[in-house]
Amino acid sequence: MTMDQLMFAAQNKERILAVERSFVSSKKPLYKSNRVLIGEGRLRKQRRSGGSRPKAFFLFNDVLVYGTIVVYGKWYKNQKVVDLVNLQVEDVDDGVTMKNQWLMRTPCKSFYVGASSPEEKQAWLKHLESCLSSMQQGSAHGASVDLAVPWVPDHVSDVCMRCPNRFSFTQRRHHCRKCGFVVCGACSKQRAVITHMHPCKMKRVCTTCHSALSTGVHPLRAGSLDSEEEEEVKMNGGGVASEEDSWAVYVYMKPEHIIPTECT
Repeated sequence: MTMDQLMFAAQNKERILAVERSFVSSKKPLYKSNRVLIGEGRLRKQRRSGGSRPKAFFLFNDVLVYGTIVVYGKWYKNQKVVDLVNLQVEDVDDGVTMKNQWLMRTPCKSFYVGASSPEEKQAWLKHLESCLSSMQQGSAHGASVDLAVPWVPDHVSDVCMRCPNRFSFTQRRHHCRKCGFVVCGACSKQRAVITHMHPCKMKRVCTTCHSALSTGVHPLRAGSLDSEEEEEVKMNGGGVASEEDSWAVYVYMKPEHIIPTECT
């Protein structure tokens, strides 16, 4: 390796380890010798309530990492790691509640995120698509065909989207993991294996989707919420950055983030 390559490798390792250390709990090791930090910043991630919350995002050449902000630039929690091989990015128009947004689709979860400006949105999309292209071209399996649908926000309907039941304090909202509809408890008693989400874990599904899933379906009694729904219900309350915090500019492709030409 040349001196430039050695310096890049050392500096890149330290940047990745710094990101790894910034997650205070439930974290996975992030450093790999062939992993490169491409960019980082803050995006608003749509909540099922219809609002949005700022999350810290870190784009690497092979994965996208994000988490809940405790202290921006220092501490994060609830680390999520998305393999770029199975990620699809879809540009969408501005929504009523969130501007400069696009859709992230993965086999396990799909969600909308928004940037602070059209310029930052285009910067994110440009580098996401570049990394996705490189990863998916080099993958023997290619991108996953089955991707999770984004959940319909709670505020979209006051009535169950499968029956006439009206939501209330006692009639809680639930989400079908297959179609993403907002449904009542009576219409989401069934559970089924959705293989692209998990090969064996039962997921909450509505009656219509349960009927359609003729293979690999295992009905269970309505019971406690699965871990994904518990997380959504808790809404990550407490100890997070305020919704009114100023935006952080997306940091991308600084000279020190670019692999020396001898490495490519």
